[in-house]
Amino acid sequence: MRVVKEVTLGEIRVSIFSWNSKYIFKYELGPMEQTFKVSETEIFEESDLDGFLEGEFLEEVQQRFKEMGASLLRKLG
Repeated sequence: MRVVKEVTLGEIRVSIFSWNSKYIFKYELGPMEQTFKVSETEIFEESDLDGFLEGEFLEEVQQRFKEMGASLLRKLG
């Protein structure tokens, strides 16, 4: 597994890996994690990876973390 990029966006740590003909996007916030796998054939240039670090996609990741956090808090009560 090759580390392509690691960045911190606010409180979210993002790691991008290349492995087995896929890019793996790992978003971490506290005890929560979201992972996405995308075929390398869907990404034409490594600069296209930045689209997963901004805009609507990142906003959806942030919203999902809020939902995950609320679920966890309800469970832990």
